[in-house]
Amino acid sequence: MKTSNKSSNSTYKVKWFKKDSTQAVLMLSPMLIGFILFTYVPIIYILRYAFYDSNGFKETFIGIENFIRVFTRDKSYWSSLLNTIILTFGKLAVEIPLALFLAVLLNKGRKGTGFFRTTLFMPTVISAAIAGLIFSLMFASFNGMVNGILQDIGIIEKPISWFSSKGSALFVIGFASVWNNFGINMVFFLMALQSVPVELYECASLDGVNAFQRFFKITLPMIGPTFQVVLLNAIVGSLKMADLILSTTNGQPGGKTEVVMTYVFKYFFGYDARAVEVGYASSMALVTAVILALIAFIYMRSSKKLGNSY
Repeated sequence: MKTSNKSSNSTYKVKWFKKDSTQAVLMLSPMLIGFILFTYVPIIYILRYAFYDSNGFKETFIGIENFIRVFTRDKSYWSSLLNTIILTFGKLAVEIPLALFLAVLLNKGRKGTGFFRTTLFMPTVISAAIAGLIFSLMFASFNGMVNGILQDIGIIEKPISWFSSKGSALFVIGFASVWNNFGINMVFFLMALQSVPVELYECASLDGVNAFQRFFKITLPMIGPTFQVVLLNAIVGSLKMADLILSTTNGQPGGKTEVVMTYVFKYFFGYDARAVEVGYASSMALVTAVILALIAFIYMRSSKKLGNSY
C-alpha cells in the first residue's frame, strides 16, 4: 500500500509539473515570439544585406565592399562615431554624479522628499523626441526662453544662435539628455542606498568617522554593484542615442552634430536627401554593434572590482 501511495504521489507531481510548465510556456510565448521576430529576425536580415548593394528592392552581391567603404572611404561615419563618444562621456560626467547626489539627498527621509522624488523622476517619462522638441524651442535663436532670460538679467546683449555651431549644439543636446535620463538613474541609486544596513553607519559614527569618510568608505562600496549596472546602461543607452538628435538639430549644422545612429538611420530610409542604401546601412550597423560590444566588454572588465566591492 505504501508503494502504491508513493507511486500515485509521484505521478501526480509529474502531471502537475507538466501542466504548470505548459501554462508558463503559453504565458511567455507571446513575448518570446515578439522578441524573436523583432530582434533575431532583423539581425539575420542585417547580416545578409551587409554583403549586398541593395535599396530594399533591387540587390546585388558585392562581398565585403560595404565594409571596405566604411573603413576607408566614409569619413563622415567616423566623425559621427566620434561625436557619439564625446556626447556620451561628456553628458555622463554630469548625469551620473548628479543622479547620485540627488539620491543621497533624498535618502535622508526628511519631510517632502516624496514630492521631490516624483518631481525629479517626471522628465524620465517624457519621450526623448518630445524632450528634444522642448529644448529646441527653449534654445531657439530669437524667441527662445533661454535667450530671453539671459538678456533680461544682462548676461548677453543679443540672442545666441545655439544650433549654429557644433560646440553649443552638442551642449544643448547633452543638457536635454541629462534632463531626460538622470531621474531613472537617481531611482536606481536611491534603491541601492536604502538597502545599505543602517548599523554600518551607526558603528562608523561611534568610531568617529565623519560623513565624508562614511560616503567613500561605506556608501560607495556597498552600492558598487548597482553603480556598475547603472553606468553600463547609461553608456550603452547614450551610445545608441538617435531620436533626441533628430528632434533637435537633425545633424546640423552641416552634419557636425550627427551621431552614429542617426547617420545609419538616414541611409536605411533615404532620409535627409540621401539615397536608400540598405546594404551599406546594414554594414555600418554591424560595425557599430561590434564597437558598442567592445566598449561594453572593456567597461565590464575594468569595472569588475566595482561589482565585487563588498
